[in-house]
Amino acid sequence: MAKKKFKFDKIIIISMLVVLAAVAGLSLRILTQLPDIEALNSYIPSESTILYSSDGKVLARFHQEENRQVVPLSKISIYFQRAVIATEDPHFYEHHGLDFGGIIRAGIKNFAYGRIVEGGSTITQQLARNLFLTKRKTFGRKIAEALIALQIERRYTKEEILELYLNQAYLGHNAYGIESAANLYFGKTAAELDLAESAMIAGLIRGPELYSPYRNFKGSKLRQVFVINKLLEQGLISEEEGKRAAIESVEFSPKSLKSLGEIAPYFISYVLQNLTDKYGEELVYHGGLKVYTTLDTSMQAAAETVVTKFVSEEGRQFHFSQAALVSIDPRTGYIKALVGGANFFESKFNRVTQARRQPGSSFKPFIYTAAIEQGIFPGTVLPDAPTTFQVWVNKWNPAGTWQPKNFDGKFRGPVTMRYALERSLNIPSIKLLERVGIQNAVDVARRLGIQSRLEPALSLALGASEVSILEMTSAFGVFANSGVRVEPAAITKIESRDGVLLYNHPILERRVLDENVAAIMIDMMKGVLSRGTGVRGQIDRPAAAKTGTSQDFKDAWFIGFVPQLVTGVWVGNDDNSPMKGVAEVATCPRIWKAYNQIVLAGQPVMDFPKPEGLKPEDYLLTVPAPEPEPKTETVTAEGVDEGAEE
Repeated sequence: MAKKKFKFDKIIIISMLVVLAAVAGLSLRILTQLPDIEALNSYIPSESTILYSSDGKVLARFHQEENRQVVPLSKISIYFQRAVIATEDPHFYEHHGLDFGGIIRAGIKNFAYGRIVEGGSTITQQLARNLFLTKRKTFGRKIAEALIALQIERRYTKEEILELYLNQAYLGHNAYGIESAANLYFGKTAAELDLAESAMIAGLIRGPELYSPYRNFKGSKLRQVFVINKLLEQGLISEEEGKRAAIESVEFSPKSLKSLGEIAPYFISYVLQNLTDKYGEELVYHGGLKVYTTLDTSMQAAAETVVTKFVSEEGRQFHFSQAALVSIDPRTGYIKALVGGANFFESKFNRVTQARRQPGSSFKPFIYTAAIEQGIFPGTVLPDAPTTFQVWVNKWNPAGTWQPKNFDGKFRGPVTMRYALERSLNIPSIKLLERVGIQNAVDVARRLGIQSRLEPALSLALGASEVSILEMTSAFGVFANSGVRVEPAAITKIESRDGVLLYNHPILERRVLDENVAAIMIDMMKGVLSRGTGVRGQIDRPAAAKTGTSQDFKDAWFIGFVPQLVTGVWVGNDDNSPMKGVAEVATCPRIWKAYNQIVLAGQPVMDFPKPEGLKPEDYLLTVPAPEPEPKTETVTAEGVDEGAEE
């Protein structure tokens, strides 16, 4: 009997030695394959790029697989720090990477329940797993996890480990780290979290998707109470604090679940394209840039509200399905609001920056500016009579004739230049273009900021060449800024994740028009609002504007400005189908008016500078327009093609 017992004990001992040898061998092999812990010294986690509005609000976070913003431990709520330690690793400040008592307790509890109900991994082990290992549950991985945890504890302080862990932990809905999670769930920073909010997020660590309050509020509430009880058990909060937190009604921020915010999606996508062009996708999506933009969220909200209202209420009546608006401070070039279409989530095509449309008569101010530069003043009389233009393929080959008409089909005889601009008359404008020279008008448009191709033909007077809303609005800003051009901008500065300034936008002013020329043009365009085609856009302050309609009523424009703000409005259809012709004078001016009445409320009333050294009669003269029955006149013009009519 004793012999049998000795033999059995021998087998047990040998078996134990074999197991120990196997474990030792496995541990040694794992130890030789462990990653270099010193890499933590230079570890830079993937971090989201954040866009801020000019009024300090977060517009968007750009990221791919990980939405993360790293913050120091000092900027993480102490409630959250305690909640995580109490729930995940109560002995965090006592152990050296492994909590053997916790491992034994977890093993006993799991055996009693017949399933895994509690883990024995410390915060340091979880950090080791998150940073260096896969999530596959194998014996080898657990050994590696323990060995790495021991090494981390030898090299880093508890505060450094906790900071790394809280910035690394996955907390649901693609949010990594507490700063992103605080913003996602509560629209707050990590420092602003109270006890109830901290307990709610800390409870997510064991099952971020399972306990998401957006998917399973009941489960997340139970986890929150569980965390609060853990804090009470360890004396980290008072009973009164625990009761208040348990019954507190937390306010979630589900809008943060959108990858692009509900406000300014067209502007955000425009900025994103600029950033990726400049820095590349890797830095933009992982580099943690801080991008400060020009957008004013209150102005943007007004723009989106107004555009949505008019498209939904008047789109069917006037047969248009799209609208766009951009608003710029002409003194700085800062884009304050941008709406690139009726609905970003249905069509991401940006009609402010990407579309090229015929501007119709909104192009005429460039021609009239060229005339003013040549000493042709607003009181100059121009003929408004039926005219046939000879169209030429080149100087030797005629291609036919062109008989443009006015918007209403009427002719008014001799009219002043001012009257022709106010009423957007076509024949006088074409005659004026012929007089000042096509190239001179093109040069003016280029100086003011039009970059799109301009056909060198008399049809330029009718806005036949396609341009973008952004460049037209920016060009009109030159008038508002007394002849000084400032390039449009969407970004004011960019900082690295460490706060190093990478880019600071310079406001570069360039005089492109004499201030007197600009002042005379402003005075003429004031008449468009007071008694011309833009009367429905009148607001209670000095303003100037120009309307425009393209050929067959495919586009309607209104670009207007006050000294501190220039705003361009467009309505139409993406398929170029025609609208009902009254959209130009009925809808666009009222969109512009509705928007400006909101955004200018409370802002000082400013007036434009007056021309200096000119007699008032030189530029204020307005000759009444007689309406005789004119005779038909034939004029030949090389290079003319059929353009838009208004």
